[in-house]
Amino acid sequence: MKAAVIVFPGSNCDRDVAVALERVAGTKPLMLWHRETEVPSDLDLIVVPGGFSYGDYLRSGAMAAHSPVMAGVKAAADKGVRVLGICNGFQILTESHLLPGALMRNRDLKFICKDVHLTVESADSDFTRGYADGQVVRYPVAHHDGNFFADDETLAAIEDAGQVAFRYCQPDGTVDADANINGSRNNIAGLFNRDRTVLGLMPHPERLIDQHLGGTDGVPMFKSLLEALS
Repeated sequence: MKAAVIVFPGSNCDRDVAVALERVAGTKPLMLWHRETEVPSDLDLIVVPGGFSYGDYLRSGAMAAHSPVMAGVKAAADKGVRVLGICNGFQILTESHLLPGALMRNRDLKFICKDVHLTVESADSDFTRGYADGQVVRYPVAHHDGNFFADDETLAAIEDAGQVAFRYCQPDGTVDADANINGSRNNIAGLFNRDRTVLGLMPHPERLIDQHLGGTDGVPMFKSLLEALS
């Protein structure tokens, strides 16, 4: 599996993702600076990592969506290259229109940094085959603008197409308002495109890849990608 990680000014999870990919795949990913205008044609996976691209000075992900490198990312996605956007990366993917909806300020207008529980809504993708449908996983979150919003028509289309990848839930798997940490519609924490070749999610699987980090619930995502794309 040949992977690349996009690096923007303000990225702070690019190395975390690179470590996760190297640990699972055994090879270092290519680190692509935001000013690059060429994205290698032989990539299997592109990761848009978390952080605060361009300081989020305009709107989370809005400036990064217009970086030179994103034209290449969108072209690669159109050809079926798998694209994973985590946290700020999810925001960038919505701002780039690679995923529907938008990420707004958290409901309580506070930065949230803690572990959360998620249900795996679909294990039928290259990103999630290492899990089981309905499995509960624990990932960390660290965001101020993770409130997923879509209008009623878009939300219905997302649900009808089975594009929801993860939902915020209780430890026992119950999906309810109390588990919805940021106000996201339908407790949505992660979202596929219609072809399931692009995934955006607010929680951080790359931060739970070793027991020394507190758990390994993130490992199956990277192993699943390795097995699907190698």
